[in-house]
Amino acid sequence: MEGITRVKSRKFAVRIVRLYQFLCNDRNEFVLSKQLLRSGTGIGANLAEAECAISKKDFLSKIYIALKECSETLYWLELLKD
Repeated sequence: MEGITRVKSRKFAVRIVRLYQFLCNDRNEFVLSKQLLRSGTGIGANLAEAECAISKKDFLSKIYIALKECSETLYWLELLKD
């Protein structure tokens, strides 16, 4: 059974990809949307890496990077909204 963070981060990444496609195709927005795509999909990627960490320090590092990706994603979403 998959963990809740894996499921939620994957669903979030799918939503980010769809938003990216909409922004590119319908709004002709390519710069900010690319940054959003990278940070929004990076959350789940770092959580997946954390699952295979070789030490507690490595695990915490990957989790913290995922948290930073969350913060960055929020920044891009707010900038796109404004």
